[in-house]
Amino acid sequence: MDLSNFAIKTSEGRKHSEKLSNDRNDFLRDKHRIIHSKAFRRLDQKTQVFMAGSGDHYRTRLTHTLEVAQISRDVARRLQLNEDLCEVIALAHDLGHPPFGHAGEDALDEIMKKFDMHFEHNEQSLRVVEKLEKAYPNFDGLNLSIEVLEGLIKHQTAFDQSGKKFEFSAHLEGQVVNIADEIAYINHDIDDGLRSKLITLDQIDKIKLWQFAKKETEKRFGKINEEDILIARTTSKLISLMIDDLLKNTEENFKNIDNIKEYKGNIIEFSDEMKSNLLELREFLLNNFYLNPKILEFTDKGKTMIKKLFDFYLKNPDKLPRQDKSIVSIKDYIAGMTDNFLIKEYSKI
Repeated sequence: MDLSNFAIKTSEGRKHSEKLSNDRNDFLRDKHRIIHSKAFRRLDQKTQVFMAGSGDHYRTRLTHTLEVAQISRDVARRLQLNEDLCEVIALAHDLGHPPFGHAGEDALDEIMKKFDMHFEHNEQSLRVVEKLEKAYPNFDGLNLSIEVLEGLIKHQTAFDQSGKKFEFSAHLEGQVVNIADEIAYINHDIDDGLRSKLITLDQIDKIKLWQFAKKETEKRFGKINEEDILIARTTSKLISLMIDDLLKNTEENFKNIDNIKEYKGNIIEFSDEMKSNLLELREFLLNNFYLNPKILEFTDKGKTMIKKLFDFYLKNPDKLPRQDKSIVSIKDYIAGMTDNFLIKEYSKI
């Protein structure tokens, strides 16, 4: 497929020089490095909303990542942007996420602030690929292309803003992944919430965007009596509505912005109407799903375990399986744990 003039076509390089064959383009090579990394494999046992292993069909951090990658490629293809670059950023964007989801991130941030530092999982993802993965004799990390690193540095969504302000937004492929992340988690969290019965169809039927998606679904299939099928088809339609709005609004931005490469704001964006509808949907998920007492019960336990385990390593640095016994090293070690491994280590103390 021919790429748009706005797309990134090739990489400008890597931090460490390497002798590389020409059998793959730079971004495919980066994709393979990520997929074969230990951090990527651990995503399978890390919480998305439900703890890993709590249900066969609930999303984990790994399946979330794969859904973000799929949506990223779809949007990039339709905008004639670089699919391979979008996919590799998507595959790497959550490598630094700690166990127990955002509760784990909050716990580590609260701990690190006591030492005048902080924790933010997007920054940790960058640290994983630049420092913590050990796969080459001549440098730490995976030595990914600088365009991939920029996409990770500037990865932000409505729910996990780092608070950082950048003079320029991420390149267009990075902006695609930011939006794809939001599309993925909103829709799969609706699906998981409804299937778990923590939210009900009666509740979400009051939400404007869901109402419209359900109406469009019934236009195509007629009335669907089986609840699982209704949820599957309506969430699928919801994803399509979001992507269609994103494409239409972005294509208008392409026409109306004189110099896209010098434009400082986001270009890959939803329309104002969709932003308003998504705000209602995110608030619904926050109040009815993420803050549901059954979710908070296990995430609060996870936060407690992380804090106690961190304190244990501070007082017993000889128990840390690393030569470096620093606070940052403890943070790195715990952030890299899976849910089950953390529970196992906690049980030892």
